[in-house]
Amino acid sequence: MREVTRNTLVAIGVVVVLLLALGALPSLLKSGDPYYVTAEPVSEAPTETTINASNLSQRAYPYTFGALANAPEGGQSEPYWKGPFGFKEAFSHSPFDEFAAYREQYAGATDGEAVFIRQGNTTFRLTIEQARQ
Repeated sequence: MREVTRNTLVAIGVVVVLLLALGALPSLLKSGDPYYVTAEPVSEAPTETTINASNLSQRAYPYTFGALANAPEGGQSEPYWKGPFGFKEAFSHSPFDEFAAYREQYAGATDGEAVFIRQGNTTFRLTIEQARQ
């Protein structure tokens, strides 16, 4: 194999490894207190409409479904740590992304910082809280 070809292949391999590491790195960054999506049952939503959870994808809204799945035990999702310098937010999914999507797609189901979702016969008030124990 010619030296130029070998060097080119090594350079491409290094770039691929760096890109793979960059994709995995943000999930490992943890700084500050964690954020959680919390789900609290409410008797009535103070908004004009609620989001039907069966119309949402669990893949697209993992923090929401994590909180709804744990609703009987306190309604808290897995923790999300913001990364330093805003680096992590650019490369990973966050509860803030989910709530931004709700505000954009279901504006009638939001009330300030809260989102109202119906699962079965129960309506939940979803919020993002920091360091809830």
